[in-house]
Amino acid sequence: MKVAPIYAEMKRRPEEFEPMIVHTGQHYDAAMSDSFFEDLGMPTPGVHLGVGSGSHAVQTAKNNDPI
Repeated sequence: MKVAPIYAEMKRRPEEFEPMIVHTGQHYDAAMSDSFFEDLGMPTPGVHLGVGSGSHAVQTAKNNDPI
């Protein structure tokens, strides 16, 4: 996941950032999702949008968990 190094850097600077992970739900299989968070030492997402699969337009428009 490309966000892991960005998240890590933000965590090192708590006076400047309060990072929160938002999971789109695009990869809803645990083998494709949860393992990445564990392997990269990332926390459980603070928000899970649950958009599932579909075209980019469908995924962008769907939001099951408003922020």
